[in-house]
Amino acid sequence: MDLAIKLIVLLPLLAAAIAGLFCRVIGDRPAQIVTCAALLIAAALSIFVFVKIGFGPENAKLVVVKLFTWIDSGTLDIVWSLRVDTLTAVMLIVVTGVSSMVHVYSIGYMAEDPSIPRFMSYLSLFTFFMLMLVTSDNLVQLFFGWEGVGLASYLLIGFWYDKPSANAAAIKAFIVNRIGDFGFALGIFAIWMLSGSVNFAEIFAKAPEMAAMRINFLGMDLPALETACLLLFVGAMGKSAQLGLHTWLPDAMEGPTPVSALIHAATMVTAGVFMVCRLSPLFELAPIASMVVTLIGAATAFFAATIGLTQFDIKRVVAYSTCSQLGYMFFAAGVGSYSAAMFHLTTHAFFKALLFLGSGSVIMALHHEQDMRKMGGVKEKVPQTFYLMWVGTLALSGIGVPFLLGHGIGFAGFYSKDIMIESAYGVHTTVGLIAFWLGTIAAGLTAFYSTRLMFMTFYGKYRGDHHTWDHAHESPAVVLIPLYVLGAGAALSGFIAYDWFVGHDWQHFWGTSIATKLTGEVLHHAHEVPLWVTLAPLVFALSGIALSYMYYIAMPWLPDATVRTFSGLYALFYNKWYFDEIYDAIIVRPALRIGRFFWKKGDGATIDGLGADNIAARAQDMAGVLMRFQSGYLYHYAFVMLVGVAALVTYFMFVR
Repeated sequence: MDLAIKLIVLLPLLAAAIAGLFCRVIGDRPAQIVTCAALLIAAALSIFVFVKIGFGPENAKLVVVKLFTWIDSGTLDIVWSLRVDTLTAVMLIVVTGVSSMVHVYSIGYMAEDPSIPRFMSYLSLFTFFMLMLVTSDNLVQLFFGWEGVGLASYLLIGFWYDKPSANAAAIKAFIVNRIGDFGFALGIFAIWMLSGSVNFAEIFAKAPEMAAMRINFLGMDLPALETACLLLFVGAMGKSAQLGLHTWLPDAMEGPTPVSALIHAATMVTAGVFMVCRLSPLFELAPIASMVVTLIGAATAFFAATIGLTQFDIKRVVAYSTCSQLGYMFFAAGVGSYSAAMFHLTTHAFFKALLFLGSGSVIMALHHEQDMRKMGGVKEKVPQTFYLMWVGTLALSGIGVPFLLGHGIGFAGFYSKDIMIESAYGVHTTVGLIAFWLGTIAAGLTAFYSTRLMFMTFYGKYRGDHHTWDHAHESPAVVLIPLYVLGAGAALSGFIAYDWFVGHDWQHFWGTSIATKLTGEVLHHAHEVPLWVTLAPLVFALSGIALSYMYYIAMPWLPDATVRTFSGLYALFYNKWYFDEIYDAIIVRPALRIGRFFWKKGDGATIDGLGADNIAARAQDMAGVLMRFQSGYLYHYAFVMLVGVAALVTYFMFVR
C-alpha cells in the first residue's frame, strides 16, 4: 500500500521531468508515451488504493506514509507525509482518472503543435501538484500543492504565449488567485496561532478548544475559529471561482481545450471544495462561516447559470457551468452535507470533462471554430461526439426517473445534484431555504443553456464557412476513447456510488475522514423531505429542456424577440453582470493611476531627478570641463605642470 501511494504521487513528477527536460533527446512521441503511461499506471494504482481504503475495515481507513522531516524550527515541526483516507482516495480517483484521459486525448488534440512535449510535461506537473494537495497531512504541505497548481495553471493557460489574449488570461488567473491565497495564508497563520500546530490530526483534536477562543483581527474582538474559517474560505473562493473571485475562470478558456477539461472542470477548481471538506471538523464548529459558505455557493450557482444562458463561445458556456456547479458543492458543504458535496465533485468530474473534451472534438472538426452562431447540423459530421455530448448534457442537467430501485435511475448528476438540493431544504434554516430555491432555479437554467449548446451546435443548418464544413470529420480514436471512458462515468457513476457517498453505506465508507456527525444528521433529514422537494429539481430541469427546444428548434425566432423585449436584462447577463467593468473602474484604473503617479513623480522626478540622474548629469558636466585639459599638446601639459608648481610654492610660502 505504501509503495502504491508513493508511486501515485511521484510518477507524474517523474514523467513531467522526462518529457520537459529530455524531449529533445528522446523525441516527441516517447515524451507523449511516458507521460500517458505514468498517468495510466497512477490511475490503476488509485483504483487499488480506493478499494483498500474505502471498503476496508475501520482501522485501515487511514494510511500515513512519512517521507522526511521538512521543517524543524522551535515548536514548528513539519513532516512531509502522504495522508490517504477515504476523502483522499476519492480525490485520487478523480485526479488521476480525468488526468490520464486528458493526457491520452491531448495526443490527438495537440498533434499539430510543435511544443506538445512541453504541453504534456505541464499536464503531468500540474497533476503532481494536485496529488500533493490532496495527499497533504498538514496545512503547509497543502499550501505547497495549492500554490503549485496555481503555477501549473498559469503555465497551461498561457501555453500559447504568442497570443496576447492567452498571456492576459494567464496573468489574470494568477493575480486573482493570489488575492484568494492571501486570505488562505492568513487562515493558516491563524490556525497555527490558535492550535500551535499545522498537522491535521492535532488541529482537529483541538477544534473544540479553538471554538471557544477569541482573536483580535483588524482591531476587532472576534470568534477565533469563525475568523480563521472565513479566511480559509477566501482561499477557496479564489481557487474554485466563487462569486467575487470568479472572473478568471471564463478567461482561462484561452488555453488549449485539454487544459480546460483538466484544470477547470475536474481538479484545480475543486481544490477549494476539497479543502472545506478536509477541514470539515473546523467548519462544523463555525456556524457563521458555514452560513457564508452556503450563501456564497448558492449565489454563485444562480449567478453563473444566468450568464451561461447568453454566451456563444462553446467553451465559455461549459466554463460558466463549472462555476455554477461548484456553487452547488459549496452550499452542500455549507449546510453540512460534506459527503454529498464530494459526491457531486466526483460525478461532475466525469460529465464536465466529457463536455469540455467533446467541445474540443467539435472545435477540431470545425478547424478551431468556437462560436456556436457559426455552427449547426454538426451531428452529421461528428456522430459519435454528438451522442457522447448528449450523455454529458443529460448528466449535467440531472435527468433521471425517480423512485425506481429505491433512489431512482438516471445519469450521474441526477443523483448528486438532487441530494445536495434536498440537503439544503432538509436543514430547515433560512440560509438552507435560500440555497434550496436558488439551486432549484439554477437547475432549470442549467438544463436550458446545456441543451441550448446542443441545439445550436448539432441541430439545424450549418451557419459557418462551407469550406470548413466540407473538410469537417469525426475525431480520431485517440480522441474518442477518452470520451467513451468519461461517458461511462457520466452515465453510471451516480448509480454505482450513491450508497457509498449518501446511501446506507455512507458512514462505513467515509469513516472519520469528514465531519460524520453533522453529515449524518443532514443526510437523515435530506432523505425525509416532502415529495415535491424531491421532484422540484427534475421538474425545473425538464422545463428548461422543453423551453430550450421551443426556443432553438420549434420557434427559432424566439431568441431574437426575447432579446429585444428584455434588452436590459440580456445585456446584464451577456456582459457577465459587469463584474469586469466594475473591477476595472474601482480597482484596476485607480491602481494604474497611483502606479503612474509614483512612476512619474516619485521614481522619475524625485528619485532619479534628484538622485541618480542629477548626480550623473553633474559628473558629466565636470567630465566635460576636465576633458578640455586633455588636448594632446605637450606645451599645454607643461603649462599645467608649471601652474601646479607655482600653486604649491605659493601654498608653502603662506603656510610658513
